[in-house]
Amino acid sequence: MDDNVRQQLVYEANRKSAGVGYLLWFFFGGFGAHRFYLGRHVSAVLQLALGLFGWMPLFIGWMVLGAWWLIDAFLIPGIVRQENLKTIQEIDDDRRSRRLPDDRDYRPARPLPR
Repeated sequence: MDDNVRQQLVYEANRKSAGVGYLLWFFFGGFGAHRFYLGRHVSAVLQLALGLFGWMPLFIGWMVLGAWWLIDAFLIPGIVRQENLKTIQEIDDDRRSRRLPDDRDYRPARPLPR
Protein backbone atom coordinates (compact mmCIF):
# COMPACT_ATOMS: atom_id res chain seq x y z
CA MET A 1 0.00 0.00 0.00
CA ASP A 2 1.28 3.45 -0.89
CA ASP A 3 2.45 5.47 2.11
CA ASN A 4 0.24 8.43 1.17
CA VAL A 5 -2.84 6.20 1.01
CA ARG A 6 -1.96 4.70 4.37
CA GLN A 7 -1.58 8.17 5.89
CA GLN A 8 -4.95 9.23 4.48
CA LEU A 9 -6.63 6.11 5.87
CA VAL A 10 -5.06 6.65 9.30
CA TYR A 11 -6.22 10.28 9.29
CA GLU A 12 -9.77 9.38 8.25
CA ALA A 13 -9.93 6.74 10.99
CA ASN A 14 -8.73 9.16 13.69
CA ARG A 15 -10.17 12.52 12.70
CA LYS A 16 -12.79 14.21 14.84
CA SER A 17 -16.13 15.36 13.47
CA ALA A 18 -17.82 18.62 14.44
CA GLY A 19 -21.20 16.95 13.79
CA VAL A 20 -20.54 14.22 16.33
CA GLY A 21 -19.19 16.82 18.74
CA TYR A 22 -22.38 18.86 18.45
CA LEU A 23 -24.61 15.81 18.89
CA LEU A 24 -22.76 14.83 22.04
CA TRP A 25 -22.83 18.48 23.21
CA PHE A 26 -26.58 18.78 22.71
CA PHE A 27 -27.65 15.49 24.27
CA PHE A 28 -24.90 14.77 26.82
CA GLY A 29 -23.14 18.15 27.20
CA GLY A 30 -24.04 18.40 30.86
CA PHE A 31 -21.87 15.35 31.47
CA GLY A 32 -18.94 16.56 29.32
CA ALA A 33 -19.35 13.82 26.70
CA HIS A 34 -18.38 16.13 23.85
CA ARG A 35 -15.18 17.10 25.65
CA PHE A 36 -14.27 13.45 26.28
CA TYR A 37 -14.78 12.80 22.54
CA LEU A 38 -12.64 15.81 21.60
CA GLY A 39 -9.76 14.80 23.88
CA ARG A 40 -10.25 17.47 26.55
CA HIS A 41 -10.36 15.02 29.45
CA VAL A 42 -9.62 17.37 32.36
CA SER A 43 -12.39 19.82 31.47
CA ALA A 44 -14.68 16.87 30.71
CA VAL A 45 -14.19 15.51 34.22
CA LEU A 46 -14.92 18.99 35.62
CA GLN A 47 -18.13 19.20 33.60
CA LEU A 48 -19.11 15.72 34.73
CA ALA A 49 -18.53 16.68 38.38
CA LEU A 50 -20.57 19.88 37.96
CA GLY A 51 -23.33 17.90 36.28
CA LEU A 52 -23.48 15.30 39.03
CA PHE A 53 -22.80 17.45 42.09
CA GLY A 54 -23.70 20.95 40.93
CA TRP A 55 -27.02 20.91 42.80
CA MET A 56 -25.33 20.75 46.21
CA PRO A 57 -24.20 24.38 46.68
CA LEU A 58 -27.60 25.98 45.96
CA PHE A 59 -27.55 24.92 42.30
CA ILE A 60 -24.67 27.34 41.55
CA GLY A 61 -22.72 24.52 39.90
CA TRP A 62 -25.52 23.92 37.43
CA MET A 63 -25.63 27.64 36.57
CA VAL A 64 -21.91 27.59 35.86
CA LEU A 65 -22.32 24.41 33.84
CA GLY A 66 -25.17 25.96 31.82
CA ALA A 67 -23.05 28.96 30.88
CA TRP A 68 -20.12 26.67 30.05
CA TRP A 69 -22.45 24.50 27.95
CA LEU A 70 -23.53 27.51 25.87
CA ILE A 71 -19.95 28.76 25.41
CA ASP A 72 -18.89 25.30 24.24
CA ALA A 73 -21.32 25.63 21.32
CA PHE A 74 -18.97 28.25 19.89
CA LEU A 75 -15.75 26.48 20.88
CA ILE A 76 -16.44 23.07 19.32
CA PRO A 77 -15.32 23.92 15.74
CA GLY A 78 -11.98 25.28 16.95
CA ILE A 79 -11.38 22.31 19.23
CA VAL A 80 -12.16 19.91 16.34
CA ARG A 81 -9.74 21.82 14.10
CA GLN A 82 -6.98 21.66 16.75
CA GLU A 83 -7.46 17.94 17.33
CA ASN A 84 -7.42 17.19 13.60
CA LEU A 85 -4.24 19.23 13.13
CA LYS A 86 -2.70 17.35 16.05
CA THR A 87 -3.64 14.07 14.36
CA ILE A 88 -2.01 15.21 11.11
CA GLN A 89 1.15 16.18 13.02
CA GLU A 90 1.29 12.79 14.76
CA ILE A 91 0.90 10.98 11.43
CA ASP A 92 3.64 13.13 9.90
CA ASP A 93 5.95 12.52 12.88
CA ASP A 94 5.33 8.78 12.58
CA ARG A 95 6.08 8.90 8.86
CA ARG A 96 9.32 10.78 9.46
CA SER A 97 10.45 8.34 12.14
CA ARG A 98 9.89 5.40 9.76
CA ARG A 99 11.44 7.12 6.70
CA LEU A 100 14.18 5.23 4.95
CA PRO A 101 17.46 7.11 4.76
CA ASP A 102 18.62 8.53 1.44
CA ASP A 103 21.17 6.65 -0.66
CA ARG A 104 23.88 9.01 0.49
CA ASP A 105 23.36 7.77 4.06
CA TYR A 106 24.60 4.34 2.94
CA ARG A 107 27.93 5.57 1.61
CA PRO A 108 30.81 4.66 3.86
CA ALA A 109 32.80 7.48 5.42
CA ARG A 110 36.01 6.07 3.93
CA PRO A 111 36.55 3.83 0.94
CA LEU A 112 36.20 0.13 1.54
CA PRO A 113 39.37 -1.98 1.18
CA ARG A 114 39.64 -4.03 -2.01
